Amino acid sequence: MEHAASWGRASEFQLASWSSVEEPGTYTWAPAGLPPVVEYAPTDMFGNSSLQPYFHGSSSLGQQQQQQLALYNYDQSAAAAQQEPSNGDAMGVFEFVTQAFERQAELMKQKMHRFPPAITRALGESYTVPRVVAIGPYHHGRQDLVMAEKVKHVAAYHCINDSGCTVREMYDAVVSVADRARVLYDKDVMARFSYEDFRHMMFFDACFLVQYMLSVGDGCNRSLYDFMESNDNDIFHDVMLLENQIPWRVVKVVMDFTPVSLGKLMGIWRGLLQDRVEEEPVSVEVNPDYNAPHFLGFVRFYLVGSNNITEVRGKENIKALSISVSAIELAEMGINLKASQGTELAQMDLVNSWNCVSFAELSMAPLSLDNTHASWLVNMAALELCTTPDFFDDNAEFQDSAACSYLLLLCMLVHREEDVHQLRTKGILRGGAGLTNKEALRFFTGLNNCLRHGSCYVLVMAHIESYKMRMWIWIKVYAFLYRNLKTIVAVGSAIGAFATILKTLKSLKGTHH
Repeated sequence: MEHAASWGRASEFQLASWSSVEEPGTYTWAPAGLPPVVEYAPTDMFGNSSLQPYFHGSSSLGQQQQQQLALYNYDQSAAAAQQEPSNGDAMGVFEFVTQAFERQAELMKQKMHRFPPAITRALGESYTVPRVVAIGPYHHGRQDLVMAEKVKHVAAYHCINDSGCTVREMYDAVVSVADRARVLYDKDVMARFSYEDFRHMMFFDACFLVQYMLSVGDGCNRSLYDFMESNDNDIFHDVMLLENQIPWRVVKVVMDFTPVSLGKLMGIWRGLLQDRVEEEPVSVEVNPDYNAPHFLGFVRFYLVGSNNITEVRGKENIKALSISVSAIELAEMGINLKASQGTELAQMDLVNSWNCVSFAELSMAPLSLDNTHASWLVNMAALELCTTPDFFDDNAEFQDSAACSYLLLLCMLVHREEDVHQLRTKGILRGGAGLTNKEALRFFTGLNNCLRHGSCYVLVMAHIESYKMRMWIWIKVYAFLYRNLKTIVAVGSAIGAFATILKTLKSLKGTHH
C-alpha cells in the first residue's frame, strides 16, 4: 500500500505516545503506515543552528515543503562553521554574540515569552501555572495536566472529522509552520523536545484551542462541550497565561480547515472583565492586518481597544511625573471617579465636569475583580512588558501599554482598604463573588512596583497635575468642606435647632404677655 494512502480519515487516527526522548525504532505518533520521519537536532534559539523541514523525499508534497522552507534549511555544521569565530578572534566573538542578541530582539513581538520573575515573586505562581491544560512546551508533561492530553486527541479527531480532510493533510499543514516556530521558544526548554515531539505538540494544542473557541462561540461536539463547560474558568485561565501559548500562525492553519467565527468570539468576550453578558453580542470586526503572536495577544488586541490620542506630547516631562493620589484623595480634590460605559482598557481620561459635587471626572472601564480576571489582566500586562521595552519609544503605539496603565491606575488609587471600598462605591470594582477588600489591596500593592509607567497612565497623571495647578485655590476650599462636611452639617443642624428653640421661646414669651 502506498504511504499516501495510509493517511486515512479521522476514524483511523491513533493516539500519540508522548515522550520528550524517542527510543530508536519507534515513532511517537503513527497513523497506520506513517512513513519514516528524519530526525534532526533541536534548533538553537539564537539562530546558529538550523530549522529543518518535515518532509518525505519521495513525495511531491515533501518537495513543496522543502522549497517553502528553503530560507530556513541550512546544514547545521556548515552554518556553525560559517558563523563561529576562531578562538583567537576575540572581536569576532563579540560580534557573534551581538548578532545573536540582535536577532533575538527582532523576534521580540512574536516570541513566546517567559513570565517576568518580578511579578511571580510579588503575586505567586497562580498567575503563571496552568490548572487544567498545558499549551506549548513550557508546562508540557506536568502530571496534574495529563487528563487534558487525552482531550486534545478528541479535539484533533473532531477538527479533522468536521473539516472532511485527511489526517495527513491537516498534520502536514501544521508541520509546514511548526518547525519555524521552534525559534520562538526558550532554547533551553526546546532542547528537551525532538522535532517530531514538537510537531505533535503544536498539532494537538492547536486543535484543542480551535475546539475551545468553537465551544464558546459556534458550538462543538457535545462531549467536548461538556468538558469545556465544566472546566470553563480554569481553561480560560490557562489559555490566557503568557507561558501557555503557541504561535497564532499555527492555530490559523487549523482554522483554515475548521473555521472559527473570531468576530463573534470577541463579541462574546468583550465584556468579560465587567461580567457583562449580552443576550445577542455584537460581533467585532476582525483586523486582517494584525499579526497576533498567540491567542493571548489576539484577545488582548481587541480588549484593549484604542484611544483617540495618537501622540503623547511632552514625553520627557510626562515621564518625570511622580504624582500619586489615592481614591479618597481624589475625592478631596473634587475629582469624581466614574465607571465608563465602554469596556476598552485604553479609554481612561480626566475631563472637566463642574457640578455641585465635583469639578472633574476620572473615567475608566469597570472591572469585576476575581482571581481569573486578575490573572488575565496581569498576563496581558506581562505581555506588554516583554514585547515593548520602552513604552515611550517613537515606535511604540499608545495602546501598547494599556493593560499596564490600567492596572497602575488602580494601584495608584488603592493605598488602604477604604480606597478599595471607595472604588466599589463608584462602580469601578464590581461583583460580590470576587476578591475581598483585603485581597484586592494585597493584589494592587504587590503589583505596584512590578509594572512600568505607560502612555495612558502618565497622560492621566499629567492631566491630574495640570488640574491641581489650575484649581489649587478651589481644591483647598473643596478639601476643607469635604473633610469637615459632617462637622459642618452637625454644627449647622445644632445652630438650626438652637434657632428653632429661641424662636419657640420667643413665641411663648409673646403669648404670655
